[in-house]
Amino acid sequence: MNVRRRLISATAVTAATALGLGALSACSSDSAATGNTDKFDVVASFYPMAFLAEQIGGDHANVTSLTEPGQEPHDLEISTKQRAQLEEADAALFLKGLQPAVDEAVSQTGIKTKIDAATLTTLEDHGGTEHAHEGEEGHAEEGNAEEEEHARDPHIWLDPVKYAEVAEGVGKAFEKADPDHAADYKKNTAALVKKLNGLNGDFENGLKNTKTKVFFTNHAAFSYLAERYGLTQEAISGLDPESEPSAARVKELQQEAKADGVTTVFYETLVSDKTAKTLAKDAKLKTDVLDPLEGITDKSRGDDYFQVMEANLKALQAALGAK
Repeated sequence: MNVRRRLISATAVTAATALGLGALSACSSDSAATGNTDKFDVVASFYPMAFLAEQIGGDHANVTSLTEPGQEPHDLEISTKQRAQLEEADAALFLKGLQPAVDEAVSQTGIKTKIDAATLTTLEDHGGTEHAHEGEEGHAEEGNAEEEEHARDPHIWLDPVKYAEVAEGVGKAFEKADPDHAADYKKNTAALVKKLNGLNGDFENGLKNTKTKVFFTNHAAFSYLAERYGLTQEAISGLDPESEPSAARVKELQQEAKADGVTTVFYETLVSDKTAKTLAKDAKLKTDVLDPLEGITDKSRGDDYFQVMEANLKALQAALGAK
């Protein structure tokens, strides 16, 4: 797919990774007694990982998220209490490269089951326009690492197909780590994958026939989604939703909006809409929310991953002129 993007500096990539705000899911809590329960204790790095752990773990898992509501995932600093939680946990589920502090903390713990979601599907190099995935590859449980040569885009959870692949890997890791409940983990994983496949079908059918295939976003978080469904993502200001586009960039996007029939500039629930509104005003476009799902808050258009993704689909259908 022709997903056009602007190249930005590595510095901008690093700085802008902090923009997403993570949230604990409803039944997770940083204050939960991880490692001291009779359940399978899982420490997850941020919302998309915690959601998987809860869906797959079901009644057998006690899931704690390291990233609380209002925290920026990339800038997360691990507290002494959280390090203790990691040491006591039965498993750690994280996405290597997104949160350096988590990567370091997990690598330093003696936790037996280390599940790196980045190793459970194929991450792509999106030209440096995404949050950098400058990590290492390794086996999910053992955490054996091999240095990667290129930056990789970590936004795999925004592609239901890739997210389902990660879910399958997490399920297998849970089965291995807690064999007494393997049958339930397998069943829960199958149910989750079925729902994700259904979501993929909704996106495929919902975005099949549209007036335009181009959408504008504050920053380039939706490359996997765009490629999956034959769309073209245009990021206004690279990765930084807080920065205003240059006059030249605004002019360029105004011309593109007319040429490609773009109607809407998307911004995110958890960051300022200033950039989007600046462009929208100058280019006479609408604004709407497209949620990168790095966290759930009371501002989110839904209470969980599936509800917010369905809201994203509706927003895209409206903006692209779905028939």
